[in-house]
Amino acid sequence: MRFRHPDGSTVHLAYCTNVHPAETLDGVLAQLRDHCEPVRRRLGRDRLGIGLWLAKDAARTLVGDPSALRGLRTELDRRGLEVVTLNGFPYEGFGAEEVKYRVYKPDWADPERLAHTTSLARVLAQLLPDDVTEGSISTLPLAWRTAYDGERAATAHTALSTLAERLDALHELTGRSIRVGLEPEPGCIVETTTDALAPLTAIGHDRIGVCVDTCHLATSFEDPHHALDALAQARVPVVKSQLSAALHAEHPHLPEVRTALAAFDEPRFLHQTRNRTSAGLRGTDDLGEALAGDALPDASPWRAHFHVPLHAAPAAPLTSTLPVLRAALAHLVGGPHPLTRHLEVETYTWQALPPELRPRARAQLADGIAAELTLARDLLTDLGLKELP
Repeated sequence: MRFRHPDGSTVHLAYCTNVHPAETLDGVLAQLRDHCEPVRRRLGRDRLGIGLWLAKDAARTLVGDPSALRGLRTELDRRGLEVVTLNGFPYEGFGAEEVKYRVYKPDWADPERLAHTTSLARVLAQLLPDDVTEGSISTLPLAWRTAYDGERAATAHTALSTLAERLDALHELTGRSIRVGLEPEPGCIVETTTDALAPLTAIGHDRIGVCVDTCHLATSFEDPHHALDALAQARVPVVKSQLSAALHAEHPHLPEVRTALAAFDEPRFLHQTRNRTSAGLRGTDDLGEALAGDALPDASPWRAHFHVPLHAAPAAPLTSTLPVLRAALAHLVGGPHPLTRHLEVETYTWQALPPELRPRARAQLADGIAAELTLARDLLTDLGLKELP
């Protein structure tokens, strides 16, 4: 979906396909048929943006086989779909029964992360629509915080500098500008936008910036206006923003709130949980840890890294951080010029919701994704953007 900003530029809105498990190119092609095109039809659009997640095997196939890459581009066009952004964070196994800490491997100190991201950039340069010259890729925020020392930090810095050089070369070769954004996430070396400032200013390249995920922003209790102003002042580009909402518990000391939270404690994904105190931010790696004892103070609200559907906040006594998303979006695209032109709805946890909230068929999932995109579209038009055909 495309929108005209008041300054005349085009802002792209997509939804991320990491909600549909697929490790191979055949799986990706099936996604387009079974999920993405039905969402487009529900929205009544001739064209729908998708943020593709390409796992290791799919990316390798596309880089190694030009005809396969041409075939994917043809299939996107045939189904009324377009790609300007990729989710390069998960490497493989995102549809596994247990993902948890595995999603952070390989990290930026591992040569395979650089190789994979380079492959994604080469693929994206060929998938961009004919009238679009800029693409974006979100990626791991350096590494999970453990087992990351000075030597690994230096290796990661070198890898990102090498990536910037490769992106420059790709631009010279293709005329397509691909940018990569570190996606701050709780528990990682780059947990917040503030954490991103030092490594990114050290690299000092406009093709390497930040992907602002509004669920992660909220989980870490970051103020969106302060965070985005700090990035702008440091001249760190917002490569893309993932529109998502976290789980919010206003009164975590109440038994009924604990019971409600426990329904979201599931075995597949990591749900980092945070609490803001006068002494600073406290946290656990997973929601179950927070619920099991006194690891977190419970006199003030908790937020958990659980991407809840944008249009359907959890039932009381829980809610979502949709207000943080609204505030961030207003700052990102509500000003005289957009801070980013790539927006991506990223609710990958539909099948991790409590059983009574999960979609039970493809049609229900498509309905839910379409409803999220409709909400995002309404937020954008309320900010003065005009939806384009």
